[in-house]
Amino acid sequence: MSDVRSARTRATIQDVADEAGLSRGTVSRVLNDEPYVSSEAREAVQAAVRRVGYVRSAAARSLVTRRSGAVALIVHEPSVVVLDDPNIGNILIGTNAVLSEADQQLVTIMVDSTRDSERVIEYLRGGFVDGAIVLSARNDDPITRAIVAMGLPACFVGHPPEATAASFIGIDNRAAAEQITERLMATGRRRIGMLASGTDRDSGQDRLAGFTAALGERFDPDLVIRNPLFSYAAGAEGMQRLLDRAPDIDGVFAASDAVAAGAMDVLHRRGRRVPEDVGIVGFDDSAWAIRCDPPLSTVRQPARTLGEQAARQVLEQIASESERTGGLILPTEVIWRESA
Repeated sequence: MSDVRSARTRATIQDVADEAGLSRGTVSRVLNDEPYVSSEAREAVQAAVRRVGYVRSAAARSLVTRRSGAVALIVHEPSVVVLDDPNIGNILIGTNAVLSEADQQLVTIMVDSTRDSERVIEYLRGGFVDGAIVLSARNDDPITRAIVAMGLPACFVGHPPEATAASFIGIDNRAAAEQITERLMATGRRRIGMLASGTDRDSGQDRLAGFTAALGERFDPDLVIRNPLFSYAAGAEGMQRLLDRAPDIDGVFAASDAVAAGAMDVLHRRGRRVPEDVGIVGFDDSAWAIRCDPPLSTVRQPARTLGEQAARQVLEQIASESERTGGLILPTEVIWRESA
């Protein structure tokens, strides 16, 4: 039999059987790793598979197993933030490493509009994935509600209110924000503001709450600039507004390193020295922190481990065919550098 096949021609089990000189039933038992097949027959089938280029049909296999062999990573961020934020990349790397080891396919889905949400919900209902890992889910998120209603094996990175009983993995954003704000206050800063991103989700809300708690009676709501995105552009735009509103500002907590990098560039352009005139701290300890000049004081969170643990929780649910509830909180660490 010829080894050459057109791109449109898929080898079949019958092709393998003909090449190996065995029955379709024997070939099927080998491909499904069933017992009662001689070692000689297994070797003949494996050699025939290589020669004819046979690839098992995922659709046919899913009809038998009722599983797709795929897990979705749903990222609720626009493309500019996905490219800006190294944490998302590290979460993806951690997720893929665990799924790959389990022979599961990672399907990455970005959600940037209501239309995207509707499309993704239909995709999930279609059974194209066995589970989902959800990153940056907003409040009142229809995808989160659909996943909970479907009982789809899932793990949330963060803890959206629509999934209070679902499995989640995260960090204590409030405590970490409070800790680094207190460290910034200890440097003698008197007028401290915040570039508060992502307040439409639990992580941003908790970081703002931690900042507010640390300042106590010194908290001034006029020194908080809000933006939905954890992005460099959000930091640059927010820092300009904050300087216009409070020229005497001498301390800034940025809700992410990317936000801090944008803010720091504006400070430099407007003649403010860092840290002599304005001390600035961020959150994440991503690649942005080292690129800043001076290097950024920040909170280190274990992004890759978040992805790994989320993938493991989803795989456990798929294997046990049951939902897992409750969450896992990973530790953070303040990394102090020259920016404050």
